[in-house]
Amino acid sequence: MNFIEINGQKVEILSKGTAKPAILILSGMGSPFYEWEEISSELAETNQVIMYHRPGLGESEYIDKKRTTENVTKDIIQILEKLNITEPIILAGHSYGGLCAQHFSKLYPDRIRGLLLLDSTSVDLYKLDQLDLPYLNENDSDAAWIETCKEHAALSPTELLKLLDPVLTKEQQKLPKKTQEKLIAFYTNPSLYKTMLQEISNWEKDTETIKSLSFTGDFPVTIIGRDKEKCISNYINDGVPKAEAELLENTWHQLIIEQKDIYKDAKLFFAVNSSHNIHLDQPQLVIDEIIQLISDS
Repeated sequence: MNFIEINGQKVEILSKGTAKPAILILSGMGSPFYEWEEISSELAETNQVIMYHRPGLGESEYIDKKRTTENVTKDIIQILEKLNITEPIILAGHSYGGLCAQHFSKLYPDRIRGLLLLDSTSVDLYKLDQLDLPYLNENDSDAAWIETCKEHAALSPTELLKLLDPVLTKEQQKLPKKTQEKLIAFYTNPSLYKTMLQEISNWEKDTETIKSLSFTGDFPVTIIGRDKEKCISNYINDGVPKAEAELLENTWHQLIIEQKDIYKDAKLFFAVNSSHNIHLDQPQLVIDEIIQLISDS
């Protein structure tokens, strides 16, 4: 299956394997599900695995309207209905996908059998904006990203290809050639940046909505954060002042820990030697933890 219709829009989807429980993976903001190929292929040997691109991402049709985490929860419900999945699922969310997963876990706890939050965006995201980070605020803040998205959205795929060269990270360049081709097409699609602009513009309001909801679920939860020392080193290598890198990563680290305030019995640990993209740095770790969630549920 390559496409599914949601609210009259064509949405790119991958569904493989058949055994229950189904595993639904939510990728991060501006991140393609193609890079989850190794994880999804191994998990599909024992379970149904589902991934999709939110409207405007990949080959999913772009929707010129506000995109929120609540929209994603509605997408998930429709996808489960379209695929005739009535049993509770294993839900895994990375980064912004983790924020969407948190929203879903509060609205539909009865639809979840186990939850994995992979270096998930925090509902207290605003604390990062309060930090004194002159260099990062100029180059990597929400405001900077919004301007970048506006600029990129106005370009053609050819222009984006030239601007972003090299398009792929070192980790992505290790993926199969066909996957790399899909990734390049993904990142050089102007609608990606239009969609990211919508998601970035709304995510702080999203966090307030999520925080206003109570959590009543009774299922196993695993929270995995990135290795802050590795990320500090990466930032410094990229020219970020050491003090800013340490302040940012120490705060992010604490925000991951505080996710246990919501999921009090959750398993929490940090993936040694992993960056934000834990699914690329340590795919087997992610596979093992999803399998463990199934076993524990």
